[in-house]
Amino acid sequence: VQLQASGGGLVQAGGSLRLSCAASGRDLRSFNMGWFRQAPGKEREFVARISWNGYSIYYADSAKGRFTISRDNAKNAVYLQMNSLKPEDTAAYYCAADPLLVTIGSSLWGQGTQVTVSS
Repeated sequence: VQLQASGGGLVQAGGSLRLSCAASGRDLRSFNMGWFRQAPGKEREFVARISWNGYSIYYADSAKGRFTISRDNAKNAVYLQMNSLKPEDTAAYYCAADPLLVTIGSSLWGQGTQVTVSS
């Protein structure tokens, strides 16, 4: 499966962005999906994950209450709605897929989409 992330951009603090991750080559219903981010000079970190059927969702503390992960298996896509953005959310955001638990160690990754939040 190939993953293509999009939707990043420059936004002011308090604004919103919706990231998309489109998959090709295989049905995403075979995979649990996740979003991760990496800021300059920092390690990649977990943001949110969603099970293959959408029933199980988990967020990092930094994302709770502000970000919403969702998926549309009919469109073979996963989304990350980000509201109330803060400058510390600035990072490259990556989507990942895994038939088991999606983690930093998962092997299927999309290219990053840059999110920049200005103060």
